[in-house]
Amino acid sequence: EVQLQASGGGLVQAGGSLRLSCAVSGLTFGNSAIAWFRQAPGKEREGIACIVSDNDDTVYSDSVKGRFTIASDNAKNTGYLQIDSLKPDDTAVYYCAFATSYSTRESDYKGWGQGTLVTVSS
Repeated sequence: EVQLQASGGGLVQAGGSLRLSCAVSGLTFGNSAIAWFRQAPGKEREGIACIVSDNDDTVYSDSVKGRFTIASDNAKNTGYLQIDSLKPDDTAVYYCAFATSYSTRESDYKGWGQGTLVTVSS
């Protein structure tokens, strides 16, 4: 069974940074897409970043482009999301998930874990 577990969240002041990790088990990184999603209180979950493991192509949502950086360490089966210049609107539970190839459909992603909470104070 493929499982992904996000970690690294916490409370940070606006303008600060965090590095989230996504530990992957039961899956070899090659030929897969690892994506980060977030769900803010009272809002729908949104996809914010994706990396294709075999060629390191990346895709970002407009809401995080230029502030967030997605990466993966295939040898460690771990994904990362560096989040900089945090804003209060970035407060959300952050999740990672995988798909067999890049997709814009959330339903194509699997292995959802519990997520990690990022809280940004103003």
